[in-house]
Amino acid sequence: MLPGIWTSYALFLAVLIPLAAVGQVFGSLIRIIWKVVLPFAVSVFLIQGFLWTGGTPILHLGPISLKQEGLEFALTSSGRILIVVGTFIWFTLTTRPDTLMTSLAQRGFPAKLAYTIVATIQIVPRFQARAAAILDAQRARGLETEGSFRKRVKAIVPLVVPLILSSLVDVEERALAIEARGFSHPGVKTSLVEIPEAGWEKFARWTLLLAAAAMIGFRVWFEFSR
Repeated sequence: MLPGIWTSYALFLAVLIPLAAVGQVFGSLIRIIWKVVLPFAVSVFLIQGFLWTGGTPILHLGPISLKQEGLEFALTSSGRILIVVGTFIWFTLTTRPDTLMTSLAQRGFPAKLAYTIVATIQIVPRFQARAAAILDAQRARGLETEGSFRKRVKAIVPLVVPLILSSLVDVEERALAIEARGFSHPGVKTSLVEIPEAGWEKFARWTLLLAAAAMIGFRVWFEFSR
């Protein structure tokens, strides 16, 4: 919502980095962001910087040139991806999914929507853990998963098929488990775990909502006042 090329980078340094340090996930956050954001940033810089239609050339490399407008667009896009991806990663590193779902249910959030959010957060780690277990099992049976490109391609089918089938079985088991706990039963539900909410948390939540609304209003005013 905030204009400017460097706004996202400033938010990342001023907000996300201190939050990661307080949550003791700074190292993990930087490592994951480096792997996720860097490939995207490099591709955007190459494509938009050198293939931007028109624009002001600032560097010539043979028949192509680096455009100022393309470079500015690449910087802005990379910054936005950095803050969005970084925030989501920080959230997953510092928040337990079961605690999140319990807290959402206590605040009157729809149970099905809460489960959808939690399942989305858990899907990648569960897939990674299951894929690692299947890979170890297939290696124990003598499957060659390393070596030439041909061997790696040949090993894909014995890995993918069990992964898909086990995922379908896992979905069925999770559905039976949540139904056994009365997930779809109407009425007020109780929980063995009650998550208390401090007064400052409610204040912080409303402050963030108002700040987000103010940012949207500022951006609308900024665009129409130019």
